[in-house]
Amino acid sequence: MVRGYHFFLGLLCLYLATLATVAPAQDVSSQYHVNSQRLQSALAKLGEYGRNPDGGVTRLGYSETDMAAREYVIGLMKEAGLSVRTDPAGNIFGHRDGSQKLPVILFGSHIDSVVHGGNYDGDVGSLGAIEVLRALHESSTKTRHPLEAVIWTNEEGNHFGIGTLGSGIAAGLIGPEILNRKDDKGVTLADWLRRYGQDPAKLADARIRQDLLAASLELHIEQGPNLYEKKIPIGVVQGIVAVARWVCVVSGTANHAGTTPMNRRHNALTAASKDVLAVRDVVLSETGTQVGNVGFMKVEPGAPNVIPGRAEFPVELRDLDDAKVVRMWEHVSERFRQADQEEGVNTRCESTDDVKSASATPAIQAAIRDAAKSVGLASIDLPSFAGQDSQNIAEIAPMGMIFIPSKDGISHSPKEYSSPEDIANGAEVLYRTVLLLDKRLNP
Repeated sequence: MVRGYHFFLGLLCLYLATLATVAPAQDVSSQYHVNSQRLQSALAKLGEYGRNPDGGVTRLGYSETDMAAREYVIGLMKEAGLSVRTDPAGNIFGHRDGSQKLPVILFGSHIDSVVHGGNYDGDVGSLGAIEVLRALHESSTKTRHPLEAVIWTNEEGNHFGIGTLGSGIAAGLIGPEILNRKDDKGVTLADWLRRYGQDPAKLADARIRQDLLAASLELHIEQGPNLYEKKIPIGVVQGIVAVARWVCVVSGTANHAGTTPMNRRHNALTAASKDVLAVRDVVLSETGTQVGNVGFMKVEPGAPNVIPGRAEFPVELRDLDDAKVVRMWEHVSERFRQADQEEGVNTRCESTDDVKSASATPAIQAAIRDAAKSVGLASIDLPSFAGQDSQNIAEIAPMGMIFIPSKDGISHSPKEYSSPEDIANGAEVLYRTVLLLDKRLNP
């Protein structure tokens, strides 16, 4: 009887010891550290800056509306107990000290939008980062690494035609040569930086040294249908696709549309129309997830009785494989030359953006998966088909991204929507990922 008792007691002790070993590693908890209601309130308030009557927002980077929204966000950072600074490119950083002299764990996104955009693209990651730091501040949670929330400037690139501009400057990919670029009103980037209270002559000081960052994280809506359709709350980003853009101008001859015979015309619009179809055909000519787009067409002189003498349009190509993007452009260019010969015109294209693909760091991907698991949330790995600021920062620091579902896969639209539950899930996973990285990253 005594022997059986001791045998049972030994098994019980072994079981309890196993629990003590396994439970901390899983860190399973149903408690959410972030305040979902506060985060939703902040998102609603931010949506008032540049709100359109038909829904959504127009809040372009380097604009009066953006300046007002930035002041609101700076106020949120200060409420979260952060020390705030703005770099010479206009990027905003909210800093929280760590207990050791270690590189910074950086996380955040952007608050600028496209024309007639939505209230979630960029905003969720930006305000989610501030909420994470506010929750850490309120609980007096200590971290070894300093932590910073960042708001990158002009991510969408609607202003000055260059996407992820602020993060590109911070990563050293864009330099002072950009300062003299003018917007559609003739105002230079240097002028806008002065309006933002910055000295354009110090633009190079916005560059972040590689040794200053331990890791970079970005919470973002997926902007595609995968998570929403599969009903999976968290996406672990594998990498970000290459984004290449060109501006193309077709030069023909403007002439009287009634008196010029059809076989003697040099119609720029006809050639440009063939060019648009050529982009579509080339992208569809091979299997894969590559995409291409021509977003608009400017035609001159634009009269019903005048043959178009000039047509201008942009071309954009995207894929996770850099070589495929190059190959597609070679085929597109050949089709453009064919159209020129057929229509007797001349087409010239200038590269305006050439962002290479970026792979997420495996250790950060693993931390995101573990963080999601600790909350009881399913996750899948998937690429980001949208360009992101993290693409630039991957050049100078280990990088990872967390995706949450976008309703019906819609983005860059007033119909863009992510539920409060999904946003809270993403912010909580961000919170836990930051703490996991703080423990796991070596000095």
